[in-house]
Amino acid sequence: MAPPHLLCAIAEPMPVEILIWSGAALLLVLGVVGLVFPAIPGPPLMWGGMLMAAWAEQFAHVGTKTLTVLFILMLVAVALDFIAGALGARKFGASGWAVFGATVGAILGMFFFPIGLIAGPFIGAVAGEVIAGRNLDAAGRAGVGATIGLLVGTVAKVALGIVMIAVFAAVRFS
Repeated sequence: MAPPHLLCAIAEPMPVEILIWSGAALLLVLGVVGLVFPAIPGPPLMWGGMLMAAWAEQFAHVGTKTLTVLFILMLVAVALDFIAGALGARKFGASGWAVFGATVGAILGMFFFPIGLIAGPFIGAVAGEVIAGRNLDAAGRAGVGATIGLLVGTVAKVALGIVMIAVFAAVRFS
């Protein structure tokens, strides 16, 4: 049997492992928050956290196949978020200025949580349309479209974030 001081050293996690797990946890938490806050890239942060968690265990449970599937889910979540916002705005006749304004409004709106997350894109899109020289009726329609698009994109991003967590957990704990 090994001396007691060696047994303690083997049972305790190494400082590097603690650092990797801490980084993984931080990225996952920030990623989950980023699923609803537009200025935080939620799915990429979640994927980075999952990669770090797999690395912390030397990829013993979660390997390259699972990480590739998670990476694809992350790309789809990011793409749907952008596409839904733009399509929502375009469906209601918004200009590029409205899309830009909705994006800026979404970022600024997060500082006025929770109402700012909805009002910010609307106000930003309306302001963008007014800057583009459109009347208030067209600007209002663009604001509605941008807000609907942002909400649809956020719902899709949250759903795919949940799927990412479920896939990771299923593989890790199976």
